[in-house]
Amino acid sequence: MIKRYIESSLSKRLNDSKALIILGPRQAGKSTLLRNMTPSFIAPITWWNGDDADIRTMLISPNSSLLRSLLGKTKTLIIDEAQRIENIGLVIKIIIDQIPDIKVIATGSSSFELANRINEPLTGRKWEYHLYPFSFEELANNTGFLEEMRLMPLQLIYGTYPEIINNPGEEEARLKQLADSYLYKDILTWERIQKPDKMERLVQALAFQIGSEVSYNELAQLTGLDNETIEKYIHLLEKAFIVFRLGSLSRNLRNELKKSRKFYFYDNGLRNAVINQFSPASLRQDIGALWENYLISERTKFLAYHEINCNRYFWRTHAQQEIDYIEERNGKMTAFEFKWSPKARHKFSSTFLSAYPDTDTKVITPENYVDFLR
Repeated sequence: MIKRYIESSLSKRLNDSKALIILGPRQAGKSTLLRNMTPSFIAPITWWNGDDADIRTMLISPNSSLLRSLLGKTKTLIIDEAQRIENIGLVIKIIIDQIPDIKVIATGSSSFELANRINEPLTGRKWEYHLYPFSFEELANNTGFLEEMRLMPLQLIYGTYPEIINNPGEEEARLKQLADSYLYKDILTWERIQKPDKMERLVQALAFQIGSEVSYNELAQLTGLDNETIEKYIHLLEKAFIVFRLGSLSRNLRNELKKSRKFYFYDNGLRNAVINQFSPASLRQDIGALWENYLISERTKFLAYHEINCNRYFWRTHAQQEIDYIEERNGKMTAFEFKWSPKARHKFSSTFLSAYPDTDTKVITPENYVDFLR
């Protein structure tokens, strides 16, 4: 059993009055994590699943009397796929404020904002965590760092969803099923998107542009959507933990790109499933983009699990000078370049170093990436 990094943090929060909210992509292992933690929960335990229509119907108009009758002697309430319950924020708020001694633990495969038609904030009433597909660190703690380094080329192609890691030899079929069955489920449920085929085309366009500056005008030409709709759809894809963005660093130079953005997938395997490309790393023409997506998505997991707050950017000028990835923490910047070939030489832009002279610089390759991910 692969131990999830956030389990120890969750365990420390079981005895206070705040709700535990665990967000992350569908099939990332949220339900499995809670089942494994069940011996730590105070009984009686009640499980609700937002995918069940009867649960959603019962909670359409929540009030304290209704919730008291439904919960009875419950001491621990687990709400799985809570984002599918309309006004879930109000449900949790009523329980916390008016029904004492019940610990609420809710999971969601999209931000609850998609479900909260009544915007009921849980400020001060929750601890929020993110759970992603297995991280490099979680896998390495289970199998050893040398084994994970050996498997890394496979993970560049197939990613690290638990179902993929636990079923070697069936990666392509399971990834296609994951992409077809779960990718847009929450978005289509709540937003009633009229053109799902164009949403799919947009996701494919983003998949082909990982590691590159994304132009909404270009996406509009590829998808047949206007810029405003593209921005809306991408916002939904971010809320559903399918993609995330990096903005551009712009402070000192007139020719820095000021409103540019890059998009990455939370999982390489899902990205490759969207475009149906599973050829091995040694044959990939897009290996540089795959390597960049893998490193930045894994770094995202590392920062979240270790509760490290920092600003993150890429950097580019109109003259095409660029840096792949920048972190700024406590006023100190570190610039990273990602190179698939360990023999590749790289010289950081003198323009950038002159504008940001105290920045540390690092080149990350397959020979030293482990230190970047732990």
